[in-house]
Amino acid sequence: MKFSERLYEKLQPIWRKNHTHPFVQGLGDGTLDKEKFRYFMIQDYLYLIDYAKLFAIGAVKATDVETMGKFAGLLDSTLNEEMSLHRQYAKKFGITEEELENAEPAPTTLAYTHYMLHVGQNGTLADLLAALLPCMWSYWEIGKELNEIPGARDHEFYGEWIQMYSSDEFGNLAQWCINLLDELTDGKKEEELEKLEEYFLNTTRFEYLFWDMSYHLQTWPKDE
Repeated sequence: MKFSERLYEKLQPIWRKNHTHPFVQGLGDGTLDKEKFRYFMIQDYLYLIDYAKLFAIGAVKATDVETMGKFAGLLDSTLNEEMSLHRQYAKKFGITEEELENAEPAPTTLAYTHYMLHVGQNGTLADLLAALLPCMWSYWEIGKELNEIPGARDHEFYGEWIQMYSSDEFGNLAQWCINLLDELTDGKKEEELEKLEEYFLNTTRFEYLFWDMSYHLQTWPKDE
């Protein structure tokens, strides 16, 4: 069994919990409060800034030119394509570029991104992939599931998000990362695989917390 298959099979309970979160379900049926999605978009923009750094770390840790180039491509597409689309899409919700650039990360955003960066900077390339993969993989899976709901991909506000993450282009990026993790874990000792499994589990949990943070508009306690 490939390591990615082991992860997918073993972590289904928390994986499915993400897919059935009210925020995700609201994207699919179009009932999500726009203010919650607006909050999500701002925090997700901040998340992407640090997420792009993970691809830069991947290029540094890669041991061959082809893999370095792929990570460099992921960095470029995240910074110069995905984030540009994000800024354009945000305008639908009255979010200005100035608001995005001046926003402060919520506690969950800060904890999630710092955890991934800590793993990426201090671990191996396999550690990095295990930490960053739940975001890409689950967004692809969620996008495909929501895309099957009649009318969801054409929704005035959420259809564009569903189209983006259900696309073959995004799926190909996620699949490349999955395949690379499988290559890097082939023949690894069980204790190493368990460590990678823990990283993957933790960031899968953080995915749930990120949906939950957005749904409940959670931020720092007021300084009063």
